[in-house]
Amino acid sequence: MFDTLSDRLSATFKNLRGKGRLSEADIDATAREIRIALLEADVALPVVRAFIANVKERARGVEVSQALNPAQQVVKIVNEELVAILGGETRRLRFAKTAPTVIMLAGLQGAGKTTLAGKLGLWLKGQGHSPLLVACDLQRPNAVNQLSVVADRAGVAVYAPEPGNGVGDPVQVAKDSIEFAKAKVHDIVIVDTAGRLGIDQELMRQAADIRDAVSPDEILFVVDAMIGQDAVNTAEAFRDGVGFDGVVLSKLDGDARGGAALSIAHVTGKQVMFASNGEKLEDFDAFHPDRMASRILDMGDLLTLIEQAEKTFSQEEAAKMASKLQSSKGGKDFTLDDFLAQMEQVRKMGSISKLLGMLPGMGQIKDQINNIDERDIDRTAAIIKSMTPKERAEPTIINGSRRARIAKGSGVEVSAVKSLVERFFEARKMMSKMAQGGGMPGMPGMPGMGGGPGRQKKQVKQAKGKRKSGNPMKRKAEEAAAAERREQAAAQGGAFGLPAQEDKNFELPDEFKKFMG
Repeated sequence: MFDTLSDRLSATFKNLRGKGRLSEADIDATAREIRIALLEADVALPVVRAFIANVKERARGVEVSQALNPAQQVVKIVNEELVAILGGETRRLRFAKTAPTVIMLAGLQGAGKTTLAGKLGLWLKGQGHSPLLVACDLQRPNAVNQLSVVADRAGVAVYAPEPGNGVGDPVQVAKDSIEFAKAKVHDIVIVDTAGRLGIDQELMRQAADIRDAVSPDEILFVVDAMIGQDAVNTAEAFRDGVGFDGVVLSKLDGDARGGAALSIAHVTGKQVMFASNGEKLEDFDAFHPDRMASRILDMGDLLTLIEQAEKTFSQEEAAKMASKLQSSKGGKDFTLDDFLAQMEQVRKMGSISKLLGMLPGMGQIKDQINNIDERDIDRTAAIIKSMTPKERAEPTIINGSRRARIAKGSGVEVSAVKSLVERFFEARKMMSKMAQGGGMPGMPGMPGMGGGPGRQKKQVKQAKGKRKSGNPMKRKAEEAAAAERREQAAAQGGAFGLPAQEDKNFELPDEFKKFMG
């Protein structure tokens, strides 16, 4: 959703790199580009004005003028101001002192309230709660049935005494649900209310009546992040008519410009608490302003990536895999079964393209990331599952006839099986080297990361077989030249542990260059 904004901001900051100091003209030009980028992203005009005024004021201050790298200071300022307009600190749910905690969902029809009720229920269930979904949308056709299906998929309870489709009193259902939750020991009640195609008096009156009947601890306004500036107008109308405590953004995985997400917290004074970024029930999480700002500026979101990994991978399994890779056999205990298990764990974390998108600097190759075929993982799993247990444990026994049988069983070409086995051996060798502190293969040694000494030992070993001249004078000259080269290498490469012969060709990766200015 924020791709266009990210691209424009990245291009703007690129123009600042390499400048020892920023002139007034540089600051004005940068502010103008940022203003255009925000307006093109459909951010509300009052928000853009306030944002640009703060950035310009801070950019002209001491923190930039006396900075060693002014460009990086401007990026830091823009990042902090983005966090501010997105709401500042992460807003957490308030729970009632006496159960159940009542959460009421409000918003227009089509915003995704019913699906979001299931997502919120699943998320709270994962936090150790026992949520109950309440069907109070008795107007929209099949709304009650949809909530029941969503609740079943999420594995949470649902209270739906009325059939809906225009039949039943939503206020009475909401009121009865509280007693039902107490009787069935549910500590959270999520009330799904009816919406309308637009703001009208009947919608506001019904929402206000439900609010008065159940006295919710949290009223969450669900807004479709793709509807642009109208999202802000609708939010203001709900705030004045019914009132709400927080905002939930749905459909953040869309390709709209997304300015509403940047505007709504600033305009309404209510923070975004949750965000839905996919169709699956798991595609839902708390909204962190600092992480969203980091994504927009193409700095990645490693904290969310780590949290997802911690949810998916068990400590015991990770330790088991690490011990196999660190074994004295050079990682040969790590089999194709282990490889398949790791691959399936990564798949549980979500889309590969989304995971890669959370890494810093990935905005530069987002086209390649978007073109990743998720089915490649399924094909790889099919190949491994078509092998016998012995073949998975000892891939070296896979010969031509075995490859043909595996290819036939998994529906792929023989070359695909051969390629997979070869890539597995390479990956196992690399992971084993890293696990044993050998550093990244092909990279010069860095302090604390290994790699350097190992490569030097290898070079020494190769040098042992070098033939020396039989001429004493020539041999003495060669030894003196070699000693001089060693002294030069120590002087040039010793400070950072880089071998001199590799230091000449070594370059930082592009993503590091980006942040180093």
